[in-house]
Amino acid sequence: MRLIVLIALLILLNNNSAAQIVNVENFQKEYQVHIAHSPAPVTIDGILDDSTWATAEKKTDFFMKFPTDEGKPASKTVVQLSYDDKFLYVAFTCYDSGKSIIQSLKRDIGHLDNDGVGIILDPQNSHTNGFFFALNAMNAQSEDQISLGQQDGLTWSWNNKWFSATKKYNDRWVAEIAIPFKSLRYPPGNNVWGINFIRVDMKHNQYSGWTHVPTNFRIYNMGYTGSLLWDKALPTPGKNVVMIPYVTSNIQGDKENHLSGKAFVSAGLDSKIALSSSLNLDLTLNPDFSQVEVDRQVTNLTRFDIFLPEKRSFFLENSDIFGEYGIPGLMTPFYSRRIGLDKDNNPVPILGGARLSGNLNATTRIGIMNMQTGAKGSYSPENYTAISINKNVLARSVWKVYFLNRENFQTSTQKKSDPIDAWGRNAGTSFDYISRDGKWNGWYSFHHSFKPGITDENNFQETGFSFNTKKFASTFELASLGTNYYTDMGYVQRINNYDAARDTTIRVGFKHLFTSWSYFMYPKNTAIARHSLKFETYSVVNPNNSFNESDLNLSYTSELNNTSFIKVALLHNELDLLFPISFTGATPLPVNRYKYSQAAVTYNSDTRKLFSYTITYSGGQFYNGNISSLLGDITLRSRPHFNLVLQAEYDKLSFPGRYGSSELFLLSPKAEYNFNTKVSWTTFLQYNTQANNFNINSRFQYRFKPMSDLYLVYTDNYYTTPFMQNKNRAIVLKVNYWLNL
Repeated sequence: MRLIVLIALLILLNNNSAAQIVNVENFQKEYQVHIAHSPAPVTIDGILDDSTWATAEKKTDFFMKFPTDEGKPASKTVVQLSYDDKFLYVAFTCYDSGKSIIQSLKRDIGHLDNDGVGIILDPQNSHTNGFFFALNAMNAQSEDQISLGQQDGLTWSWNNKWFSATKKYNDRWVAEIAIPFKSLRYPPGNNVWGINFIRVDMKHNQYSGWTHVPTNFRIYNMGYTGSLLWDKALPTPGKNVVMIPYVTSNIQGDKENHLSGKAFVSAGLDSKIALSSSLNLDLTLNPDFSQVEVDRQVTNLTRFDIFLPEKRSFFLENSDIFGEYGIPGLMTPFYSRRIGLDKDNNPVPILGGARLSGNLNATTRIGIMNMQTGAKGSYSPENYTAISINKNVLARSVWKVYFLNRENFQTSTQKKSDPIDAWGRNAGTSFDYISRDGKWNGWYSFHHSFKPGITDENNFQETGFSFNTKKFASTFELASLGTNYYTDMGYVQRINNYDAARDTTIRVGFKHLFTSWSYFMYPKNTAIARHSLKFETYSVVNPNNSFNESDLNLSYTSELNNTSFIKVALLHNELDLLFPISFTGATPLPVNRYKYSQAAVTYNSDTRKLFSYTITYSGGQFYNGNISSLLGDITLRSRPHFNLVLQAEYDKLSFPGRYGSSELFLLSPKAEYNFNTKVSWTTFLQYNTQANNFNINSRFQYRFKPMSDLYLVYTDNYYTTPFMQNKNRAIVLKVNYWLNL
């Protein structure tokens, strides 16, 4: 309670000061761009000879964003806008002599590490949510949705149809873009949108923006958008219905489960229906995710499960409205990868589902999702429901509430034998405060789980605050999670503790305290762009408040102007091991108090080069033994078509006597060839001795029309011991077609 009161006081005290530092109205008065209706349709060809570009307002004064926010960028950028009844048009003229640096022609590669441009749009002008369209100098497109809580970067998972072309000249390159109004969700009658533009100039390793975004914030921070002033209020964009049917042919064999090979054909349908200008209904029938890239395997040297990111596009679109509760990646009530998996993480069929999402009005955003899975073997069908409401309050803050429900349609026999699996529900609320200038963040959330017969220790609470400036950043976070807090649709990293002596898993709640303190220095007129010094602490106590674990981490990073960096880190860990654990397969380490320290050093070379690499060495004590780890990757490029990345990890664990020793290898080379922006081929190999698995995944993609694709995917899995004994393999041919009605 004292902490909550302290946060509240800081928020109240900061409200006035923040308003004096950055005021939304004043900021958007300083950065304004006018847009006028085009006298004729614009031809998207990278040649700015349409009549509208002769009269459209030009914006040329860009500000540096990275590696520093001081001064002007080395290369000039000119941006113009126009529109007609169907499209928003944007034209960039990027002055740049010589060949552009393009790492890949692959779609959805994002805005980093390539010469490119981007448009950030906030049609609601809410300063919390929006859209990001990015384009590199060879016309590779990326697009995504932006949310207030997007701390881990963009996923580029949102897909929509838009049009672009680029053209190279002797002293510049030009990008011409047309974004259909139907692809955007905006309130009719609103004549002021939030907007920003970015330019990436890799020759100088510079990122610049039209508005002056401080270097300690991301370039797409919605609090630093300027204003797009329309010459008249936009009408409702009209009917927008998209049908995306697909058909797939599979040949599969599963020797691991003694299933003979078989071939089958299936079909399904996705649909996007605009119910209003800002509210969308997504439907899916018999969805298929066979074209999704396989998970990147990792070596797990922790006592807990590893969090793997969602990659299925249906669940990624608008995922922030459901997934940004709790601490995403550590403790969150909603984790969409639970949908379509049984208790042992084996896939089960998804029959279909629906998702309603968007803005009810300028300040209220909703998400409602329902998914139905089918039976597989002895596993019963299940239904998943998620409801979330976000309400914008104050300048940039959000109050959120949610309800989740998983229902297992078990037989009466199954309910009697395992009643806790019959159903699970979660509900909660959170308040996320962010000051107008983005320097102060504060949050509090309360979560409750419902299970048959459970009435106590079933809450999860979290609170904290952060402060972020150019030279200093800090975070303080406190969480408490009960032993009986279940998340049938979520993820909690520490709740399940494996007992290697009894080969069972025990649930134990916990409380944790996390603090982080960072200091940044920006030397001038040197090869170094930034020095960073960070100190982090992480402490965990058991439900009875007895000590469980404490981590201390000190690191120093030196970032150079040429994109390379070096990092040195020291780690000290102390823990009371609750249950025996083995990392070698030998006798488990006993329950005891362990103290150990490690050191690590990382060097990352210039990523703009055709040959680049990263190498990390770490070593020291590990429980009652020692560990040495070597991680590295080598990237070979033949720009812009070919990329070869060779990643490897070697871990040597040495424990005294009967606790054993082990050497773990993880090799994962990946080859990618982009014939052009429409045709690509990617092959990914993963050799993991810890998982006893060697995986081959090869994918060919041909985008024969905008958002319409043909995929040919081959996947194969083998044991590493005995070497190259096949587990299963499959080959899939899939075609989907984007149809606007």
